Amino acid sequence: QVQLVESGGGLVQAGGSLRLSCAASGSISSILAMGWYRQAPGKQRELVARITDGGSTTYADSVKGRFTISRDNAKNTVYLQMNSLKPEDTAVYYCMKCRTYGCAIIFGSWGQGTQVTVSS
Repeated sequence: QVQLVESGGGLVQAGGSLRLSCAASGSISSILAMGWYRQAPGKQRELVARITDGGSTTYADSVKGRFTISRDNAKNTVYLQMNSLKPEDTAVYYCMKCRTYGCAIIFGSWGQGTQVTVSS
């Protein structure tokens, strides 16, 4: 089973940028879609962005125009470029494999995630 490891989080000031990486232990080329999720303290985990095997992307309204998801199948890695960060983006970010294009069904285990903290 392909395992996922997230990295790239950190502490950044509002307006700053970070690039998160999700490295897979095996090939992701056959996975229909990959999603980035986040969970803030006291809140439910939410889907932030997803990318299909064909490269189609969708974003949550709260990050549209600021975040960009991409995937490099040759490197078995999915990225999340986050620009114009806001304090409300503070959360633990996770990536996940999706069985459906819309990520309504996911599979595998959640990793440890990577913490993103945005100071005001």
